[in-house]
Amino acid sequence: MKRLTILLLFVYQFGYTQQSKTSFTDYIQPSVFSLSMVMMHDVVNPPAACRFYSYAMISAYSIITAHNKNIPDAATFIRSYPGIAVHDGGRMYDYRIAAVYSILETGKLMLPSGFMLQKDEEKLLLLFKKDKVPDSIVRNSVAVAEDVAKQTVQWSRPDGYGKLSTLVRYTPVKGEEYWYPTPPAYIEAVEPHWNTIRPMIIDSCNQFVPAAPVPFSKDTASAFYALNREVFDAGVNLNMEQRVIASFWDCNPFAVSTYGHMAIGFKKITPGGHWMNIAGIAARRAQLDFDKTVLLHAVAAVTMMDAFISCWDAKYLSNRIRPETYINRYIDVKWKPLLQTPPFPEYTSGHSVVSSAAATVLTYLLGDHFAYEDNSEEMFEIPARKFNSFLAASQEAAISRLYGGIHYRDAIDNGVAQGRKVGEKVLEKIKAAGIKPIYGSSM
Repeated sequence: MKRLTILLLFVYQFGYTQQSKTSFTDYIQPSVFSLSMVMMHDVVNPPAACRFYSYAMISAYSIITAHNKNIPDAATFIRSYPGIAVHDGGRMYDYRIAAVYSILETGKLMLPSGFMLQKDEEKLLLLFKKDKVPDSIVRNSVAVAEDVAKQTVQWSRPDGYGKLSTLVRYTPVKGEEYWYPTPPAYIEAVEPHWNTIRPMIIDSCNQFVPAAPVPFSKDTASAFYALNREVFDAGVNLNMEQRVIASFWDCNPFAVSTYGHMAIGFKKITPGGHWMNIAGIAARRAQLDFDKTVLLHAVAAVTMMDAFISCWDAKYLSNRIRPETYINRYIDVKWKPLLQTPPFPEYTSGHSVVSSAAATVLTYLLGDHFAYEDNSEEMFEIPARKFNSFLAASQEAAISRLYGGIHYRDAIDNGVAQGRKVGEKVLEKIKAAGIKPIYGSSM
């Protein structure tokens, strides 16, 4: 109950704080956060979450590019983009209202419990009314948003997501070296066929295959045993700062705690949700205008969607055992990781890949030494943390998985390299499209 209360306070205080006159830009981050809240409710898995963020943000991006010709059309960097048209019917509308509303409307049409966003849309309309926007402008803007959202959903349908449930159900591979469901819930493998999803920017799921993982071995003199021993020793000797770091970057929507015969699930934002909130924090910190704020969120979202596609391909290709399973079998049957082990193979580290990719593009857009305070986890009673750069944050996110006891060192280091390559590919595409650094620029 305490967590629910804090959550509601966070939504109302952070999400919809109304001052004398609110800039439309201030409505973007709360709208994205509304998507995160519904995804938490639905327990949307990390790869799928970034897919939903991507389509919702490109919906808004399509509207701003129709208005601002200085911002490149999505077709210049997204391979499958169909050229979404903005139809105003000759009626006057506010493109900013349409763009913000389209974020919620796209989520409403795509998310399993998207109907919950209806209330957020109604609250948004009340805020526009409080801002004294003429009713006709609001109505026309909403009509534009709804049409763009429908086109976006139509674009999303052939991307492979709808076919996932029809594919062969995953069965754990037999063999000591392979991933097997972990306690306490022993949840089955999450999204084993995610490599079939159509990428946004990268050419294919296997364009950036990471370096080969350290080979499995039970030999106490082997490199693989040493990797496990490092995780084991770290877990036994964690200091308070390391515990805080691990908890801050946990972002596990599958957490289950057991008390005797009772199991209780705890819902959290995904890694993508955390980084989308960082994008919102950074946009406010940089005082970006409306169009640049949408651009920042859109590029971050599609980057992470592709990073997950790349990472998940590597995970199910290597299918490597988790530290918890190995350590319990061969080192200490009673050892437990600080964090609950996520339900999918170990190599490479998703946090490392996605955080590195996101940090790469955010650094390009906002600068090498962009300092900010990240309060994304305060709703889970975890204090805010300060970072001097996005790279520093991504490095902390990566090493947090070792502290948490759920990843090996090579999965972290090679995951960082993999994510950087994804991010650099995105930069290659957006630079060619004409997207320049936006902090302090006149784009």
